[in-house]
Amino acid sequence: MRIGRALLLTAVTLAGALTLSACGDDSGKPNGSGGGNYVTGASGISTVAKDARTEAPKLDGETVDGKTLDTTALKGKVVVLNVWGSWCPPCRAEAPNFAKVSKELADGGKDVAFVGINTRDTSKQNAAAFEENFAIAYPSLYDPDGKLLLRFPAGTLNPQAIPSTIVLDKQGRIAARTLVAINEQQLRSMIDPLLAEQ
Repeated sequence: MRIGRALLLTAVTLAGALTLSACGDDSGKPNGSGGGNYVTGASGISTVAKDARTEAPKLDGETVDGKTLDTTALKGKVVVLNVWGSWCPPCRAEAPNFAKVSKELADGGKDVAFVGINTRDTSKQNAAAFEENFAIAYPSLYDPDGKLLLRFPAGTLNPQAIPSTIVLDKQGRIAARTLVAINEQQLRSMIDPLLAEQ
């Protein structure tokens, strides 16, 4: 009997956590925890008006390939942050889209930088194999404990799921987020408006 109750409690807790992670709706009205000033469209992409954006946290550390990276050095570019893990099936599903779009924008000379945040992988070998398998050419910060993700302020478009994608404007402010795997068209719809901003 106690085992049954423990399983039920675990299931209820998991369902609650999943419900809390889905903070958007299709109404287009402001939503989210902490009174965030953003709207979530039918596609599941949340955006923030230019005058209501907040500064992204400093994300720095060692990359999967052993180098160092500090995202604050990328100001002046639109920065696409993709939170992923090699163990995550939706991350594998969206990886070809990120590889393709990042290459096309780099080849086109656009002011866009892609940065992965590899989380909950217990070894860099698994993460490096993922990057090689999907031809990911941009760097990924190695964050096995998820500490970088905790730097995002509550009430902002913070990463609450894996995968998550957050796009920063050229001033380093949080402009858009999605908490699901996305296709090429959705990814471009997050980037293109920010490239067009003056």
